[in-house]
Amino acid sequence: MDQPQPRAAAVTLTLLRRAEHVLFVALLLVGAVRAARSGRPPVGVLITAATAVALWYLLGVVLARRARRPVVAGLWFAGLTAGWIGLTALSVDFVWLAFALFLLAMQLLPPLLGPLVVAGLAAVAVAAFSAHEGRLSLPAVLGPVIGAGVAIVIMTVYRDLRQQNELSARLLADLTAAQGELAAAQRRAGTLAERERLAGEIHDTVAQSLSTIVLLVKSTAGRWPDAPAAAHRQLDAAVDAAQSALEDTRRLIRALTPAPLAGRPLTEALGHLVDDSRRLGLDARLTVDGLPYALPTPVEVALLRAGQEAVANVRAHAAADRVDLTLTFLPGAVSLDVVDNGRGFDPDQPLSSTTGTGLGLATMRRRLAAVGGTLVVESAPGQGTAISAAIPTEGEPS
Repeated sequence: MDQPQPRAAAVTLTLLRRAEHVLFVALLLVGAVRAARSGRPPVGVLITAATAVALWYLLGVVLARRARRPVVAGLWFAGLTAGWIGLTALSVDFVWLAFALFLLAMQLLPPLLGPLVVAGLAAVAVAAFSAHEGRLSLPAVLGPVIGAGVAIVIMTVYRDLRQQNELSARLLADLTAAQGELAAAQRRAGTLAERERLAGEIHDTVAQSLSTIVLLVKSTAGRWPDAPAAAHRQLDAAVDAAQSALEDTRRLIRALTPAPLAGRPLTEALGHLVDDSRRLGLDARLTVDGLPYALPTPVEVALLRAGQEAVANVRAHAAADRVDLTLTFLPGAVSLDVVDNGRGFDPDQPLSSTTGTGLGLATMRRRLAAVGGTLVVESAPGQGTAISAAIPTEGEPS
């Protein structure tokens, strides 16, 4: 997992924000010092105005850390702009503070409004130069215009970098969560596989041996009906002990059946999945087509896991209010279809901030492939999603 790139981007964004603060303070101090040396505005008025603008800027920094509301940011920026216009009326040395305002406008305002406001600020800066100098000069025009252009380019790159960093952070969080879920699923799958293996081994060895012992002892007792009563009692005790051990072994085999299906068929397990989804506010429905027949445990587990993963994706990413599950039994095949009315996605590009990481689909495909099955995904943005898991079987409707 490659984490240095998002971290480096976050550090870059932090440095850019701090550089904006340093630039604003530096331009404000330079303007105040130069204006004080010129002696044009009264020093008391100059200090009061510059301090008021500095405090207003500091208020914006505090608000940005506590509440990120566009309306609040817009009002604060409007107040800061009014303060800057007041300062430029006092002294031309504050005109260059416009460059910091250019950066803030591009950062705080919507993408279409930001450049327009920057153009307006540049026009105010040119007008301020002309008013103080008494004439319109080429440097007075080129300075603000070039500064505005540079600010637009810088903040466009900044905004794109910030969006990319946010997307990377979301993808990294999704990937970390998916890796945890995948590891847990692998552990569960390993546990189920081991339990099934042990159940098969016990059935093929201990259970079969005990069953043979019961038959042999009964057969032996039947061959010697004239044997002493004590011998018959001992043979009966041996049969009872063997049968008791056989029952215990069979209970152990049943206990080793995969947990999601223990004691209930696939249809009932999917019914519980539907009921759980309804309790979470999703209109979920299950339909069984065809005549059900017995399925191998690995096939049942694969279909149940596919249904669980598909419904989990619907709840987490689809923004759907309904999902329909259809379990179809056909001669030689069984399938599970999961259809939702959510936002859908492009199956060729399943990785995004709203569809998750795509690992769930990959896991379903691997699990189905292990039992010879296939997974088909049909979806389009805004048109919902249909997932079909199909597995060939040797069963026939009863």
